[in-house]
Amino acid sequence: MDRDNRLKRLRFRAWHRGTKEADLLIGGYFDAHHAGWSEAEIGWFEALLGEEDVEIMAWAIGTQAPPARYEGPMMSKLQTLDYIRHLR
Repeated sequence: MDRDNRLKRLRFRAWHRGTKEADLLIGGYFDAHHAGWSEAEIGWFEALLGEEDVEIMAWAIGTQAPPARYEGPMMSKLQTLDYIRHLR
């Protein structure tokens, strides 16, 4: 699958998590950061999407430490939470 189609699928998966909170967190992260991702970073995000939303959210807000496989710059960006846009 080419990069564009892969990213389109990831965007859909990121924005259709099942709860509005998870959509905003994970989808917002994707929208804010995906443009410059390398193949390895795309793979990291694909793996992250296989995790439970409650786990991802706990890692992002710091109530639970992420597993070692997710630690690093991508997780640090997820934990900043400055990419979430509040809708009114």
